[in-house]
Amino acid sequence: MRQLKPDVYFVGAIDWDRRLFDELIPLPDGTSYNAYLVKGSDKVALLDTVDPTKTDVLIENLIKTGVEKIDYVIAHHAEQDHSGSIPDVLTLYPDAKVVTNLKCKGMLIDLLEISEDRFITVDDGEELSLGDKTLKFVYTPWVHWPETMGTYLKEDKIFFSCDFFGSHFATSGLFVEDESVVYEAAKRYYAEIMMPFRGPIKKNLEKLESLDIEMIATSHGPIYDNPGFIVDAYKEWVSDEVKNEVVLAYVSMHNSTRKMVEHFVEGLIERGIAVKQFDLPVTDIGELAMSLVDAATIVIGAPTVLAGVHPAAGYAAMLANALRPKTRFASVISSYGWASRGPEQITNLIPHLKVELLSPVVVKGSPKNDDFAALDKLADNILCKHKEIGIVG
Repeated sequence: MRQLKPDVYFVGAIDWDRRLFDELIPLPDGTSYNAYLVKGSDKVALLDTVDPTKTDVLIENLIKTGVEKIDYVIAHHAEQDHSGSIPDVLTLYPDAKVVTNLKCKGMLIDLLEISEDRFITVDDGEELSLGDKTLKFVYTPWVHWPETMGTYLKEDKIFFSCDFFGSHFATSGLFVEDESVVYEAAKRYYAEIMMPFRGPIKKNLEKLESLDIEMIATSHGPIYDNPGFIVDAYKEWVSDEVKNEVVLAYVSMHNSTRKMVEHFVEGLIERGIAVKQFDLPVTDIGELAMSLVDAATIVIGAPTVLAGVHPAAGYAAMLANALRPKTRFASVISSYGWASRGPEQITNLIPHLKVELLSPVVVKGSPKNDDFAALDKLADNILCKHKEIGIVG
């Protein structure tokens, strides 16, 4: 059995081979579905379950603990990678009750058709005694669904955070072993899942300050036995501070846009601005999402298809709009053959980005000297904007 502390066990499942999440998010390092069993002197609680594809692993792990009865199944979040095995657990332990908040209860009934009489609802801050162990429920809405909550195990000072602070990272180690490796996985996870909710996350981080936390046990990835490491990382990511960086996501059909990109990137580097360049048809969108966490400026490079924006560039704009990074400035560089509405279409695809739009550079055919001069002017403008907000010395 894998033990966090006396009578607190990991009973979840490692998914080494999963490479796509929600049919959208790449998982280069697999993932895990973390569930935890807490044995009190009077009652036993299971905190979350696992994805339905791994139900057999969860059941086998529960049997290994020797537990004959589960009194409570704590449901922190209704999404099926955490809740999907609840019906099977309720069948195996017919006296168990699902403990969750009112909003999550409704979602679980809708998603899993759990009978209403199997639920106990709890309020924010409410406590549930297991005898010599006490569970305190902490509402953490919008990390990353509206019903999400966590549980604080008071006697052992463990915060079970659900998706909050998670990482899609399959590892045989129970705890974080290499913080630099987990930092990258956690940042990718934050960028892909949490970044749209920076505001609520700030409030939830403040809420956790009242708890004496020695360990953070998430629903994905290894457990943090140095919780300050991930809490400090989140404070940096959700802050309003940006870095002297430009994310340049582009696609090129016949090399005109590529020539623009190459000249523009060199110009940015000469001006002391860091650049992260992505060729969209072969880009890992998780890497692109991570680059958006800190960058001050986004530039999309887009050739024209049938007088409109290239679909790959449009997708990048839609992705940035959905993730809502704290980016301050945005622009477009584009080429066309006979007509173009591309820059306007890209602008229309990013209504949720609170950015200052810088004048685009639009080129007919292959770029010429005047076009390269216009790209240099855009690089100068970006440098000026970065200086204005104090991120360039």
